[in-house]
Amino acid sequence: MSKEHNEEEYVEVKVKKSTLKYEKDLESLQIELLKFQNHVKAQGLKVLIILEGRDGAGKGGSIKRLTEHLNPRGCRTVALGKPNAVEQTQWYFQRYVNHLPSAGEIVIFDRSWYNRAGVEYVMGFCTPEQHEQFLREVPLFEHMIHKSGVMFFKIYLSVSKKQQQKRFKERLKNPLKQYKLSPVDQKSQELWGKYTIAKYSMLLASNTEACPWTIIDSNDKKKARLNLIRFILSKVEYPGKKEGKFSKIDKDLVRSGEAEIFKMEAEAGQNKDIENAENGNYEEEFNDATDTAQD
Repeated sequence: MSKEHNEEEYVEVKVKKSTLKYEKDLESLQIELLKFQNHVKAQGLKVLIILEGRDGAGKGGSIKRLTEHLNPRGCRTVALGKPNAVEQTQWYFQRYVNHLPSAGEIVIFDRSWYNRAGVEYVMGFCTPEQHEQFLREVPLFEHMIHKSGVMFFKIYLSVSKKQQQKRFKERLKNPLKQYKLSPVDQKSQELWGKYTIAKYSMLLASNTEACPWTIIDSNDKKKARLNLIRFILSKVEYPGKKEGKFSKIDKDLVRSGEAEIFKMEAEAGQNKDIENAENGNYEEEFNDATDTAQD
C-alpha cells in the first residue's frame, strides 16, 4: 500500500476564539455538574429543574448541554406530550407528580405544568376558568414540593421576537431541525402579545419566595447555556467545588422573577408591544392579567 493511502488527510479549520472559550468554560461547568450529581446521589437529595420559555428560546439545546455528561441513571428529562383521554379527566397536576424526583435523582422538565399558563391558555386548549384555577393552585402545589425537601429551580429562557423569528426561519431551512416546527410554533409570532400577557400573569401568580423564577436572556444560545449551569451551581454546595471566571454569572443576562415583572411593566407602559396584541388593546389586557393573577 502506498504512503499516500497510509497517511491521514487533514484540513485546516478556523475556529473563533469565542467558540474555544465557550467550549472550555462549558467543559469546566460540566465537570462541576458531575461533582454535584455525585453529591446528590451520595446524600440522597432530590433536585427538580423546570425549564420554560417561548418556542425557539433554546430549551432543548440547554438541556442537552446540562445533561450530556451526567449519569443517566441519576438524571431524567421529562417532556410530556398531549394528555390522553384518561389524563384529561384527572386533576391537572396529577400526571406530573409521578415524574417528580426520588432520593438521589435530578429531574429536568422540558416544559411542565406551566403549559397551562402559556400555550394552553393562548391557543385555547383550556378554558379561561381552568387558567384562573391553575394560577390560584400552582403556588400551593409548588409550596408542597418545596416543603417535601425537593431542591427546586424554576428557570425561564427569554428570547426576543426578532430572534425567535430568525430561529424559526433557520428551522425551515435545516432538515435536521424541521421536526421542531409545529402549527403552535407557527402561531408564536402572530400571538406574541398574547404570550407576553400570559407570561406576565404567570410570573405574578407563581414567583414566590419559596419557589422564585430566574430569567435568563437566551438571544445568544451559548451564553444562555453557560449562565443556566452557572446559576444552578451557584445555588448548591458539594465536595471539591471549584469556582473561577468560568463560573461567574453574567448579571446583565440573568435576573430575578421580580426584576422581570418590573421590566415587563415598564415596557407595557411604553406601549412597545401594542401592535402585537391580537385585539390591538395590549395595555388593557395587561391590566386584566394583573387582576386575574392577584385574585
